[in-house]
Formats: sequence, structure tokens, C-alpha cells
Amino acid sequence: MSGGLVALLDDVAALARIAAASVDDVAAGAAKAGTKAAGVVIDDAAVTPQYVSGTDPSRELPMIKTIFWGSLRNKLVIILPALLLISAFIPWIIPFILMLGGTYLCYEGAEKVWHRLRGHHGGEEAPAVERGREAEGKVVKGAITTDFILSCEIMVIAMNEVADQALWVRAVILVVVAIAITVLVYGAVALIVKMDDIGLHLTTKDSEGSKRFGRLLVKGMPAVLGAITFVGTIAMLWVGGHIMLQGAHDLGWHAPYDLVHFLEEPFAGIAVVGGFLAWLVNTLCSAVLGLAWGLVVMVVLHPLLKVLPFGKDKGGHEEGDGRAAVSGHRPGESGADPAP
Repeated sequence: MSGGLVALLDDVAALARIAAASVDDVAAGAAKAGTKAAGVVIDDAAVTPQYVSGTDPSRELPMIKTIFWGSLRNKLVIILPALLLISAFIPWIIPFILMLGGTYLCYEGAEKVWHRLRGHHGGEEAPAVERGREAEGKVVKGAITTDFILSCEIMVIAMNEVADQALWVRAVILVVVAIAITVLVYGAVALIVKMDDIGLHLTTKDSEGSKRFGRLLVKGMPAVLGAITFVGTIAMLWVGGHIMLQGAHDLGWHAPYDLVHFLEEPFAGIAVVGGFLAWLVNTLCSAVLGLAWGLVVMVVLHPLLKVLPFGKDKGGHEEGDGRAAVSGHRPGESGADPAP
């Protein structure tokens, strides 16, 4: 009897160790996958605040909440099942999906750089005052659509990083990544869009220090948003370029990958900072490659977008269309529709 009990306890202990190891695998896999997707996450956080720019402050958080649930639905209900089926039956297609997403990132990053160099900012002509719930619905729908594209890339990057795990472990890791990243992105977005309101509230306090800090927040938010957009653009080019670099290597074209590693070597041996400098060189090369590839895609794609019915307007940015939709107008139109 006691021998059977001991054996049972040993089995339970073994199962506990397996479960603990699985939890460790999930945690490690989620951390690894989330880190690799960081560039897209930064851009997602940079893009979304522009959809609620200029709206009634009382509607900012409800709009973000709706976009949050739409983003989570995108990841868990549509993208996750599709990726699991792909990884189970046609895993060979994942690198191509990844490179397609990398091309998208390079294109978007290059387009932002191009418009910045030309001094053009998409959507500046669009009115920025909310005009009714119907217009708000258009903005939210546009934001969720853009989020779907970014979410696809985030989830594919995450899937690629844990492709060697068992199917159920992959599923759990992707669920963790989807929830964690969505909460992180839209929590940050909510904080960003309400920061000026927090600053204004602080300016009403009796404390002189609170007033100064409040004024600093209000004055500093445009610079913060600009910095986030800049970092997001660089991150898109870096991540997109690295995906293309690694993808080309995996498909048999080794020259670009080998060149980057050749450029890293002189820095890798430097004491203390060698690893960081090598990473910096790799990142810079990836960003330059991403910009170059993005510009090539722009040259090919822009003439097509001018003739296709679903092509972008001249401004080229979804953000501008989103801000225009807030007022129920296309970019460049004046006036406002009355609230329903």
C-alpha cells in the first residue's frame, strides 16, 4: 500500500515537474516572441493615437476601448487559428508570409521617411473635430483595419520564434503574446492621449511643483508623440529589413547576410561594449536595407495605387484618412457635417 502511494506521489511529482517546465517554456517563448515583435508594437502604439487626435476628450477612452477589443478579436479569433492551421499543415509557407509582412513594414517605413523628407504630412488639411457617432464609427473601423495588418505581422513574428515548440505550447504562447501586447499597446495609447488632460488637471492644483509639472506635460506631449513616431518608423525599417535579410539567407541568398556579419566582426571583439556595438551595426544595416527595399516597393507600388480603386489618396497615410473620417470628410475638404 505504502509502495503504491509512494509511486503515485512520484508520478504526481513528475507531472508537476513537467507542468513547471511547460510553464517555463511558455514564459520563455512568450518573452522571446514578444521581444522580436517589439518594432511592430512600437509602430502600433505610434499610429493609434492619431486616430483619436482632435476628438472630444470624453470620447477618447471609449474609442480606444473599442479599438482594443477589435485588436484582441483580430489576434485571437482570426489570426491565431489561421496561423496554427498553417503551422500544422503547411509550415513551409511561414517564411514567405514573414517576408511579405517584412516588405509591408519596409514600405510603410520608407513612405514615412519619404513624406518627411518632402515636408509633407498626411492628413494635415483634414479637420480634426469630431462630428457625430457615425463618423466616430468610421474612425474606429479604420483603426481596427490598420491594427489587423500590424497584428498579423506581430503574430507571424511571434509564431516564427516558437516554431520548434509543440502545437499546444505554440497556441498558449501566442495567446499570451496577443493579450500582453494588446494590453501594452492600448494601455500606452490611453496614457498618451490622456496625458495632456492629466497635465491640465495638475495645473489646477495648489502646489507650484504640480502646476509646473502639469505645464511641462501639456507642452511636452507634441514632442513625445513626435519622438514615438520617429522611433516607430526606425523600428519598422529595422525589423522589416532584418526579416528580409534573414529570409533571403534562409532561402539560399547568403551574400547580404554574410556581408552584415562581416561588418559586425571588427566590433564584436571589443571588451565590454563589443556585443552592443555589433548589435548596433546589425541594426543599422538592417534599417538601411529596409529603407532601400521599401523605396523599391514604393517605386513599383505607387503608380498602381493611383489607378486601383482601393489605392491610397495622394497623402498616402491611413492616419490622415482616419483624422478626416473623424469629421466625416475626406482629406482636403472643408466644412463639417452636422451631428446626427
